[in-house]
Amino acid sequence: MVRVFFFLSRWPLSLLHALGLCMGWLAYALSPSYRRRLNEHARQAGLSLGQRLRAVGQAGRMVAELPRLWGRPREQALGDRVQWRQVEQLDQAVLEGKGIIILTPHLGCFEIVAQGYAERHGALKPITALYRPSRQAWLADVMVHARNRPGMVASPATLAGVRQMLRALKQGHTVGILPDQVPPEGMGVWAPFFGRPAYTMTMLAKLVAQTGCAVVMLRGERLSGAQRRHLGCDYVIHARRMPADIEALLRQGEAEPSAVAINQLQQEMIMQCPEQYLWGYNRYKNPRADILTSDKSAS
Repeated sequence: MVRVFFFLSRWPLSLLHALGLCMGWLAYALSPSYRRRLNEHARQAGLSLGQRLRAVGQAGRMVAELPRLWGRPREQALGDRVQWRQVEQLDQAVLEGKGIIILTPHLGCFEIVAQGYAERHGALKPITALYRPSRQAWLADVMVHARNRPGMVASPATLAGVRQMLRALKQGHTVGILPDQVPPEGMGVWAPFFGRPAYTMTMLAKLVAQTGCAVVMLRGERLSGAQRRHLGCDYVIHARRMPADIEALLRQGEAEPSAVAINQLQQEMIMQCPEQYLWGYNRYKNPRADILTSDKSAS
């Protein structure tokens, strides 16, 4: 499987996206539970039929582009394959000298966000991101190779990993968080997400309250073939500094108001490009007690 993965990493992005379109529709056709969840969540957010159908293909493209992103040689720069929008909002946060939390939901190409940040600012402020190791040994090895690059540190989703994130922020470094990821039981509160209660992490407010760090929201937009030819790049990363009043709210460490505010900001970000959100992600599930509870969960 490793050979297949790295073989695919050499394919042109256009070919991988074509493959991903087929993969997305195949999964949609063969899995009634996935099909039902995607449509239910997308309708909950008010997406039209056309937007829901486009989201099917975008989910497949997200999976298919991973070999190219994860298999990229460490010495090979992204260069002009990535463009930035409103990047001054990120650059200003970096110049402030304190730690930074990067928030990126399951929207667009969230893998390119960490790589793009590491290439731009990782030498000064390396980014630490939590990940849940795959149970498949070959994929776990690939993930470690892919997510430990110059300016990037991958930490397993254990209590030790959370402590590593806290240390990084106190040292003035950057951490990356998927704010729409369902946290373990006891580490979140129920807050509205597109009008429906979703278990939402409280770790973000605690980290900001303890470190006084800045918060920046980034999303990696996946471009179509026509857009890539027009702009001369593969992805566009959009930056937005968290509004000052929301940052102030997080610094107070209040769990429920912070969770409500974070979900509202995520909704605004998602609706800027709704077809590229992973509506099939089980956002409204009940939390589990066996994730992020001990360091053994990473083994």
